[in-house]
Amino acid sequence: MSDDRSRQSAPVLAVREVRKSYHVGLPTESEVLHGVSFELAADDFCALVGPSGSGKTSLLNLVAQLDTPTQGEIELLGHPTRGMQDQARTLLRRRALGFVFQFHHLIPAFTALENVLMPCMIDHGKPRMADRERALALLQDVGLGDFAHKLPTELSGGQQQRVAIARALVTHPPLLVADEPTGNLDTQTAESIFALFRRFHEQLGCAVLIVTHDQRLSSQADRLITLVDGRIAGDCVR
Repeated sequence: MSDDRSRQSAPVLAVREVRKSYHVGLPTESEVLHGVSFELAADDFCALVGPSGSGKTSLLNLVAQLDTPTQGEIELLGHPTRGMQDQARTLLRRRALGFVFQFHHLIPAFTALENVLMPCMIDHGKPRMADRERALALLQDVGLGDFAHKLPTELSGGQQQRVAIARALVTHPPLLVADEPTGNLDTQTAESIFALFRRFHEQLGCAVLIVTHDQRLSSQADRLITLVDGRIAGDCVR
C-alpha cells in the first residue's frame, strides 16, 4: 500500500491474490476475480467502486466470509480463513465483521431494538443488560431513540437502514462492510446514511469498506479502490 498511515498499523483485512470462479451451468469455469490483492487498516474509510459486473459483490461476499475463494487467501484480524472449519469461520465473522446490506433484512415481527440485538442473541442467547444498553445507545446515535419499540413496517426506508447500521455495530466489530447501503434511498437520506458511516468510523475506530455506485458518496471516502473486470484498476488514498 502506498500510504504510510496504513503501513503503520496491522491490517484488519488482507486480500491476497484472490481468484474466484463459478461454473454457472457452463462446461468450463468462469473466473470473475483475477488475483485481487489489497489490505485495509484499522483507520481506513474505503469505498469500493466499479461498473456492474466488475466483481464487487463477489469480492464483498468473500470478505464477509459468505463465500470462499477459488484461489488465494483472505485474512481477518490476522487470521487466514482459507481452509477454516465452518464453525471457526462463523465465530471469526461474528467477532470481526459488521455487515450492512442494500436491503435492510430486518425481521418483521421484531421491534427496532430486538432487530439491533439479534447478533447478541445469536452469540449468547438472551441479551445481557450491557447489550441492551449498547443497542439503545446506538439507536439514539442513529436518530431513532424514540423508535426502539416500533416494528419495521412502522419505519421509513431510511429509518430501517439506520436500524440495520445499528445492528451491524452492536458487537463493536473492527470492520464494517456495506454493500450498496444507500442504493434504495433518496439523495438526502443517502447523504445522511453515509454521514453515519463516517461518524461511527471516527467515534468507534472501525475500518469501513463500502461498495457504492454513487460518485457523490464515494468521493467522500478517504480511499478509493476501483475494480474493473475482476481486477483492481486503481487504489487511491486521498
